[in-house]
Amino acid sequence: MTVTELSPTRAYKVTGPRVLRSEWAKFWSLRSSWITLGVAVVLLILFGAIASYTYSSDAPASGGPGGPGSSSSDSTAVSLALTGVTFASLAVGVLGVLLSAGEYSTGMIRSTLTAVPRRLPVLWSKAAVIGPIALVLTSIGALAAFLLGTPGLDGEKIALSLGDDGVLRSLAGAGVYLGMVAVFGVALGTLIRSSAGAIASLVGILLILPGLATLLPDSLYDTINPYFPGNAGQAVYALHQSSGSLSPGTGLAVFAGWVALALAGAAYRLSKTDA
Repeated sequence: MTVTELSPTRAYKVTGPRVLRSEWAKFWSLRSSWITLGVAVVLLILFGAIASYTYSSDAPASGGPGGPGSSSSDSTAVSLALTGVTFASLAVGVLGVLLSAGEYSTGMIRSTLTAVPRRLPVLWSKAAVIGPIALVLTSIGALAAFLLGTPGLDGEKIALSLGDDGVLRSLAGAGVYLGMVAVFGVALGTLIRSSAGAIASLVGILLILPGLATLLPDSLYDTINPYFPGNAGQAVYALHQSSGSLSPGTGLAVFAGWVALALAGAAYRLSKTDA
């Protein structure tokens, strides 16, 4: 067999960059990707702007710190601008789940793994596609929420500008957190292989688990509470480290560890079990 006869085989060899391009095209070809990303950014901007314009230092607190009408002494211009992060995290997390578990629901995963028999590049490519996209778009959304809300806080003691210490770091931290939540969703979708089950797990881990932990003895709760995924993630974009919470750097490391653990479990199941 000549070298010429071998070249077509080489031309269609499965490589990491080609799998990545395939997942990129697959991601943007889905209408749900555009809609869910748009919803996440809109929620960030909308809730942040509303919280800023309805803030009053004299009004009684309603809806908790940083919520509309809040007068909490813990509120800052940044915390108000990032009021929508929780809602945006659900949107990008669900998108990550759909990107992976959706293929199991439709049966497309069989075609995907037939084309990429080594399997794991599929998982890494999905994570590499959605993570940076979510990071960039939500960082822009967080910045827009802050800038739109700034006029609403004119004259308030909590007003801040982009040049103040920690402001840009907090806004960028929100984008980093949301990008990692999207990857977390991909990992849960691959691990559980059910959209409904993975979405329920995502909500439970990020939002419900810290509440259930309050049933634990106080000494144990105070020790482990900062290390729950949702609480560690909140520390990433907090402007100031509050009592009993992690620093932004430690929070990032802890949440990244949770994401890595989920990816490891997903990789193991993907490589060891049938599709």
